[in-house]
Formats: sequence, structure tokens, C-alpha cells
Amino acid sequence: MDNCRHPEIRTRFERTSKELVEAASALPAAILADVYGRRGTLHGRITPLSPTMKVTGPAVTVEVRPGDNLMIHAALAIAQPGDVIIVDGKGDQTCALIGEIMTTQAQQAGLAGMVLDAAVRDVEALRANGFPVFSVGANPSGPTKFVPGRLNWPISIAGVAVNPGDLVVGDADGVVIIERERVAEMIEAGRKKMADEQNRIKGIHEGKLVPGWLAKALSAAGVRSEESTQ
Repeated sequence: MDNCRHPEIRTRFERTSKELVEAASALPAAILADVYGRRGTLHGRITPLSPTMKVTGPAVTVEVRPGDNLMIHAALAIAQPGDVIIVDGKGDQTCALIGEIMTTQAQQAGLAGMVLDAAVRDVEALRANGFPVFSVGANPSGPTKFVPGRLNWPISIAGVAVNPGDLVVGDADGVVIIERERVAEMIEAGRKKMADEQNRIKGIHEGKLVPGWLAKALSAAGVRSEESTQ
């Protein structure tokens, strides 16, 4: 596949670095989504098969036609250790695009996980295996393998644009995509927000229940208390 000349398959692209992936893995998806301007989050229909599953890594983008997984097989053939295969499956749930065999292959290849806007199957085996899989549900019916698609081109999945090499972060809250060029910036901002939130929680435990910003925010929104109207 390295020498593949098919115009719909790209094998070379710049990935989010391993160092940045490792740093981002310490941050929850919610923190990164907030500092990224509350954007980049996939629709909530895409959830982990198990709430303990987490994934962080550069995107290998796949576009398929509903119900066909030919291009996912192609992605498995060229993906590198640490990659996250992310599939625009058009939200189709009429059949499964992956199951135990393909996730076993992905795990043995050292991939970080798979994210699909589509259904999967062999759910009990996938949960027991623990390899991170995010999907829109399950269906026992299998896919076809003969419809062309695209590999490592820009895709739109669950309301978010994703380019090959962008950072994918997923946990129990869902999945967020960070543009590769902004990952370092978002990690720095995420660390600060994490510290701020930990301080806020500490303050709550110490009895500081009302956040300091609330009064100013209410005033800016034009909300008045009973005292201010008397």
C-alpha cells in the first residue's frame, strides 16, 4: 500500500507529533473542547463502547459509502502505530462497518483506536478486548466491501471537519477534534483551565459555593435581583 497510486488514497501526510499526543492524553476531551472555543466536538451520538475507553492520536481519515467498509480495510493497511482511524460513515446504522476481526487487526498494528459515524458489531468481544472504539451503536448485519471511497482526504463527520493528522481525543464525554496546527496552543490553554477548575473545586469544598464571576455575568446579561428593582 505504500506505493499505491490510487488517486483516492493518500499515504503521506503530516501527523500531530508523538510528544504532543502524549501531552494531550493527560487532558479530558471536555477541557480541550472548552479551550478550543467549544468547537470541534462530534455529535453526541458517537460514544465509546465502554465508558472507560479513551483515545488520543493523529487522525487517519476515511470516507465510505453507507454500509461498505472497503476503505476501512485500506486504512488498516497503511495506518501507523498510534494513529486513530476516523470514519465518515454518514451516520448509517443499517449494518456494522467493523467488528472483532478488524479491531483485533487494528490493535495488533498498534493503532490508538477507531472512531466511526456508523454502527459496529461483536460488541461484547470489543468491550472485553478494551481496544478503544467510538460509534453510533450496533447492528449484527455485516457490510459490503466493493464501493470506493476516500482515504486521508478531508472529511466531515458528525458535524466536524477533520483533516488527516489532526488530533483526535475521546473519552466518556465524547470526541473532540483539534486542528494539527493548534494542538500545542490548546494543550497549554488546557493545562491552565485544568488548574483553574481544580482550584474552583477546592474552593467549593472549603465553602466558597458561589463563583466569583456570577454577579458580573448576571449584570452583563441584564439580569436584576429583587433588591435592585426596589
